[in-house]
Parts: sequence; C-alpha cells; structure tokens
Amino acid sequence: MPHPGHGWTPKGQPATQPHEYLRSGTCKILTLFHPATGRVRIRSTVRCTNPVLHGWLKEELTAIATASPVSASAVDEETTRAVWRAWQDGLMERFSLPDTLPPLRVLLVWDNLAGHKSADMVIWLCEHGIMPLYTPLGGSWLNMAESIQRILKRRALDGHHPGTPAEIGVWFEQTAQAWNRAPTPFVWNGKRRRRRKWSGDRHVVGGSAAYTQSPLSKRCTLSP
Repeated sequence: MPHPGHGWTPKGQPATQPHEYLRSGTCKILTLFHPATGRVRIRSTVRCTNPVLHGWLKEELTAIATASPVSASAVDEETTRAVWRAWQDGLMERFSLPDTLPPLRVLLVWDNLAGHKSADMVIWLCEHGIMPLYTPLGGSWLNMAESIQRILKRRALDGHHPGTPAEIGVWFEQTAQAWNRAPTPFVWNGKRRRRRKWSGDRHVVGGSAAYTQSPLSKRCTLSP
C-alpha cells in the first residue's frame, strides 16, 4: 500500500532507471525570490555567465523597483543616506555609497561572488534604489532562494526523466507558475529569532535558514 513520502514501489518490483544515460547538456535556472509573499521569478537558460544573469536581473529588478512605494521617511538627502547606511551597520566589508542616492526601495540578498561585486553592477543597483547584501563566504544557506530552488526541482523532476535541457527548463517554468498561484511566504529563522519565544507551529524549509507557517505539499498539479 502507498504511504506518504518521496516514492514507493511494490515488494519485488524495485524502482528502475532508464537503461542508458545520455548527457545532452545542462539547464541553469535563474531565480529571484520574494520571501514575504513567496512569489518566485525564474528563467531557464543553458548559460549563466554574468552578462546573462545580470541582464535578466536588471529587467526583473527594474519592474520590481518601479512598483515599490517610496518610504515616507525618505524626505531629504540626509535622511535617505541614513537609511542606506543603516543596512551597512555591522558589515565587515562595505562598499562606498554614491554621492547621490535615490530612496531605498529594494534589498537584494545574493551570493558573495566577484561578478556580483563589479563596480558597474553595484552602481546600477544603487542608482535604482536597490541595496545589495552579500551572504558570507560558505553561507549560501542564508539565501532563501536555495530553498525555493530545491522545492521547485523536487516538484518538477522527481520521478521523471527529461531528455533535453529545454525540457527541464519548461518543466521548471510550469512548476513556478503553479507555485505562484498559491505561494507560501518564507520567514527568517536565524539565531536571533530562534532565541525568542515562539507560539504556534512552524515548518523548517530545507536548504536555508527559513521556515513556513504551513507545511509545504510535496505534490504539484500543473495545468496549461
């Protein structure tokens, strides 16, 4: 009889894999995740160089920043700069803020890679009211995008055998569309929050320091 879990097989009929494996390429999934709403933006590609990733991010972040309201506290240049500097307090490595800063609209958390710290990219982010915050070296688990990628991968690929990278990308995009119809918000579950008293249920999300207030279903129904 079937039981809840990743999979099951009848006794004497073990799960089998295709008789041959043909590596026809890899698929990269560009991911931008908003923990407060649970919504995810992805794009599949066969190459994930800095020009590809940064070009896609600029498109998505421009739309997000444009739709984000300006803080009522950002009424003058001095107050605006103080808001930006507040997010650099406690950082061991800080980049120099431009002389002219727009109101802060978005916080962007991403990996601590050299390409992400390029002067052109950082200046572009600041000009659009986006503050980059970098995870420490070896601290990718602090990035909640790691968790949503794991969830989408499990739902899109477990038990299936795609034949091409394009097929993987299509399945990921379909799974992300289904996820966004009823997204689950993620909440930070760092050491400071864990020290506080907590009432109610919480469900740890594998892959990052996050949790959800409702369990995540392991199944996903897709429809065109």
